[in-house]
Amino acid sequence: MTKKVLLTGDRPTGQLHIGHYVGSLRNRVALQNTGDYESYIMIADNQALTDNAHDPEKIRKSLLQVAMDYLAVGIDPEKSTILVQSQIPALTDMMNQFLNLVTVARLNRNPTVKTEIKQKAFGESVPAGFFVYPVSQAADITAFKATTVPVGDDQEPMLEQTREIVRSFNRTYQQAVLVAPEGYFPPKGLGRIPGLDGNAKMSKSLGNAIYLADDADTVQKKVMSMYTDPDHIHVEDPGKIEGNTVFTYLDIFGEDKAKIADLKAQYQHGGLGDVKIKRYLIDVLDGVLRPIRERRAIYEADPAQVMAILKAGTAKANVVADQTWREMQAAIGINYFDKN
Repeated sequence: MTKKVLLTGDRPTGQLHIGHYVGSLRNRVALQNTGDYESYIMIADNQALTDNAHDPEKIRKSLLQVAMDYLAVGIDPEKSTILVQSQIPALTDMMNQFLNLVTVARLNRNPTVKTEIKQKAFGESVPAGFFVYPVSQAADITAFKATTVPVGDDQEPMLEQTREIVRSFNRTYQQAVLVAPEGYFPPKGLGRIPGLDGNAKMSKSLGNAIYLADDADTVQKKVMSMYTDPDHIHVEDPGKIEGNTVFTYLDIFGEDKAKIADLKAQYQHGGLGDVKIKRYLIDVLDGVLRPIRERRAIYEADPAQVMAILKAGTAKANVVADQTWREMQAAIGINYFDKN
């Protein structure tokens, strides 16, 4: 049976946190372990530079950290190809050709990019590289002829733009060179993990995250600072579980659903303090994070091994991407020297 091809990845702008773990990382490991996919996991450093060009050191430092997070959660370089985006020259060549098939008006209509431009407060100073990053993503996906791209609902417009580019290229050059990908959406009901401060989103930039690299003491301190019910002042006061970050985390990470239901009932009735439920959450999170932390320590002790894994994965990915680029050149008719 022919395997499906999966492409996903992250921008290296800092260490990954438990929101990344729940939202994507553990799902990648599960898909990898089915044996049904040829998996490519990309560290998208070129994309990270589109809005961090003046701080390349952050990207360089984060690249190794993200790689260690991948390995720590169980991404296996024997089953998944981990690669570095900037080291695949064919991706830039492909993007340059795709830019000829996409209009500025179409890029302006991409709702994901419009939202991100607003969030980053670029105003009139939007970096051109950031503006066209959907085209760069299309090159990333099509270079490996990915059939499957894990995405959240907010990323579907990016995937649709890739499909448009695939159709445009194949139609323009009258050859079915590129493959149109389908989205793989996470199970419904997980949603985003809120930040420690109750903010709707856990974010590196907001500093309200628990990182996969955090030690046990750091996790404990962060949990003890978590937002609960501001009106639950005394132990005997009835408390709210809606919007209570501690209970949100317990719903996501806790396996003993009966106990969690009992804690919720006690809290709502009154007689259960915030400290007690936070201590229980600390134990729950430790059960999830301790194995990850222990595996990460092995790679932290040998960064040369991590770089060797990245180098080998990137070399393998280069062969695949270069082949797709050669097929594109032939379709366009710019394979001048191959003809001789």
